[in-house]
Amino acid sequence: MTSTTLASATEADPIAVVKKSYQAYVDKDRAALEQVIADDFHFSSPLDNRIDRRTYFARCWPNSENIADFKFIYLVHEDHRVFVTYEGHSSSGKGFRNTEILTIRDGMLVEAEVYFGWSLPHEAPSAGFTNPGAQA
Repeated sequence: MTSTTLASATEADPIAVVKKSYQAYVDKDRAALEQVIADDFHFSSPLDNRIDRRTYFARCWPNSENIADFKFIYLVHEDHRVFVTYEGHSSSGKGFRNTEILTIRDGMLVEAEVYFGWSLPHEAPSAGFTNPGAQA
């Protein structure tokens, strides 16, 4: 396999595209992220409702300064989507766990939906919950 064929195979692999996007945050490499974010990209989270690419880079990219690493818990590719659950750590050591649904088209991220998880370590005790007075 030639290096060109290998590069094309990587670009066509949705999981490779997703991993590259997370690694760009760890490496603080905006150019690498820009290579996999489509011009018509949209981003949604509990704090953002389908913001466009320009707004995403202005609002979200600065968070890269605080990202130390990501550990993938689940990476599931189905059709044109990749479902990701990861544990991340900030440069201060604070941990967090999120799930994202990423839509890939032609080797590019076109849509990201982020669902915030919890802090690591979890604030609730094992087999417990954070609000002891709450009723199930």
